[in-house]
Amino acid sequence: MRAVRANLDLLLFVLGLVLLAAGCIGWAIGNSTLENVPWIASTVIGIVVSTAWMVESFREGRFGVDIIAVLALVGALLVGEPFAGAMITVMLVTGRVLEARAQQRARRDLSLLVQRAPRTARRVDDSAVDRTSGAVGDGTKGTVTVVEVPVEDIRRGDHVLVGSGEVVPVDGRLRVAAVLDESSLTGESLPVDRVAGDTVRSGAINAGQAFGLTAIAEAASSTYAQIVRLVEQAQATSAPFVRAADRIAVIFVPFTLLLAGGAWLVSGDATLGVAVLVVATPCPLLLAAPIAIMSGLSRAARSGVVVKGGEALERLAAGRVLLLDKTGTVTRGEPVVVDIVTAGTTFTASQLSGWAAGLDQVSPHVLAGAIVKAARARGLSLAMPQDVVEHAGYGIEGRLDGRVIRLGKASWIVEGDIPAWGDQVRRRAALNSALTVFISVDGEPAGAFLLEDPIRPDARRMIRALRTAGITRTVLLTGDRADIAESVGGLVGVDSVSADTDPAGKVARVLAEAANGPTIMVGDGVNDAPALAAAGVGVALAAGGATASSEAADVVLTVDRIDRLADAILIARRSRRIALQAAVIGMGLSLVAMIAAALGYLPPAVGALLQEVIDVLAIAVALRAVLPGKQHSIDMPPADAELTIRLRSEHTAVRAVVEQIRVVADGLDSTPHSLGQLRALLTSLESELLPHEHHEEHELFPVMDKLFGGPDATAALSRTHAEIDLQVMRLHRVLAGFDGETIDAAELPALRQILYGLYGVLRLHNAQEEESLFSLLPEDDAAPVDRPATTGF
Repeated sequence: MRAVRANLDLLLFVLGLVLLAAGCIGWAIGNSTLENVPWIASTVIGIVVSTAWMVESFREGRFGVDIIAVLALVGALLVGEPFAGAMITVMLVTGRVLEARAQQRARRDLSLLVQRAPRTARRVDDSAVDRTSGAVGDGTKGTVTVVEVPVEDIRRGDHVLVGSGEVVPVDGRLRVAAVLDESSLTGESLPVDRVAGDTVRSGAINAGQAFGLTAIAEAASSTYAQIVRLVEQAQATSAPFVRAADRIAVIFVPFTLLLAGGAWLVSGDATLGVAVLVVATPCPLLLAAPIAIMSGLSRAARSGVVVKGGEALERLAAGRVLLLDKTGTVTRGEPVVVDIVTAGTTFTASQLSGWAAGLDQVSPHVLAGAIVKAARARGLSLAMPQDVVEHAGYGIEGRLDGRVIRLGKASWIVEGDIPAWGDQVRRRAALNSALTVFISVDGEPAGAFLLEDPIRPDARRMIRALRTAGITRTVLLTGDRADIAESVGGLVGVDSVSADTDPAGKVARVLAEAANGPTIMVGDGVNDAPALAAAGVGVALAAGGATASSEAADVVLTVDRIDRLADAILIARRSRRIALQAAVIGMGLSLVAMIAAALGYLPPAVGALLQEVIDVLAIAVALRAVLPGKQHSIDMPPADAELTIRLRSEHTAVRAVVEQIRVVADGLDSTPHSLGQLRALLTSLESELLPHEHHEEHELFPVMDKLFGGPDATAALSRTHAEIDLQVMRLHRVLAGFDGETIDAAELPALRQILYGLYGVLRLHNAQEEESLFSLLPEDDAAPVDRPATTGF
């Protein structure tokens, strides 16, 4: 229906122009019939469509300005001014076309959400199931019967088989251990290990081997179906957009009718009343304002922000309360390796990384990609493994470089009691909500990988930018634990944190926050779709591809830069302000023309032409919205971007040196202590770390000062560089004072103080650089975010 209306408006626009031009040709050659017939036909068409629009407005409970157009068109025919009528028709249909294009928005349907929902399920004949293991068949139970049925046919108690990579079709209880990706339900990107007997919810994805479950709910009452219903309900409660023309019409229409009627009664000439109606046709409202809004939409799109229509732009401009989903919005939304722990000195972190990544090249596990990425970030070449065997729910093993490598759970890798270093790894993982992957070499536990979902470097800067753009309150929503959520919220600087929140809880929080002002909800997952639809404005991150959240959202960020949302808010407010200016200027001039027409100075034909001039002026004002305005994001020139990318690569390369500082400091516990590690560390600091810091100081910082508007922009970072130089110099002096190869116990505290101090300064300094400098790079050009390090206990 919407497409039919758009095509009809376009047809009327073309027809109006043709009839107006035909009449002008008749007037030019002096043929009164050819002159009047097209103009009269155009006026009649205008009367018909204007009446239809007026009736439609009344049915919708809106008191529109279309009544003025109808009266002006009828009056133009009655007083013999068909040219004025033809001009009004063209203005009306032009405004209709532009308004439709400006306010056109993507359909907020559930197509992707529905497509993702499973339509069939594989039901298993229980007689063929090994009830001891829960596995389907064991070679002794006979032929297994697996029947694919519509998901609606699954009943409670049915045994359902879920293959690798498939969506769980109904809520159920696991018969065997399973690895699940529950990001579509909780928003948390890290996979979850579930044991036999655990309850799993529909919508989760099988991230491991095939497993069986016992259905505990039918499809209609399962979790995923509830998410679909939440989106539908939230969309149904969305408030309709009210045009600026309709708001002004309440005052403007009665005033126009009184003025036209008064001019007619006082003068006794109906032509004066028609002239007033002609110049009162509110085209600045129907043309200029939509053009300003459409220009704003275009400007936002250039910044990588797709705003779905003028209504969404207006509501975005009004937003005051921002709610953010944590995973994928404030964090990266995918696990990365943040540390590699070695069990001793037998193998280095690089060796373990290479073996683990080589083995994980052939693994479908969700964590395999992160481990492979970490190895490639180190520049390691990966060999292809042999004799690879997957152990469902435990891990993977194979042969690499003549060694047997195992990768997986601690309970599978370490037999018996967990060693001290393993306990420290697990405690650290529990503290930081990280995942651990242990590795053994030839049957001996050799180390572990810690994986986390890191906070985006630009998250805190994004919050600051949004505050300066007019956001007065920020709220972080997450399904994660309260302690983790609070730590993330504190780092990025939000006002409030809501943890352990499911999709229904997010909707409830969005509705509750509406009491504090118009709401904006930002998310990227299926589980965020209900909250996006419930908010005043839903903003979806879709840089990784279309999702159900982008279908439910009003605004879609197509670049992986959430600071562009602040730019979009500024663009929306500027566009709304310019639209109002254009409307006020246009309607103000129309008001002057109306008074002149009422006094008899403007006949209808001249009034119609003057109204066109006023329209052009109003449109010129409106087109200012397409010009660049104030923005928070910074686009670097190509040469500056190339320099920043090069130094970003150096920055990533010296991370291992920074982490080695802590490793050496932790190892200063034996006396007498060998100077070998300390001197090797000092060599790395002086040959790798300091040259990089000096390159930043002399090459990168001047570029950043220019981009940020002055030397104060990098003053704090420059001061930190001086502190790093000082600490390395102190370490050099201390080590130069030792003649032998060992250090006495009395000297160790001073060395630890220097090393831990240097490590703390460098970690803070690197975090500041990543937030303020390197986050300006497009995501595709930025170095990997994982922080491969060498840690020993």
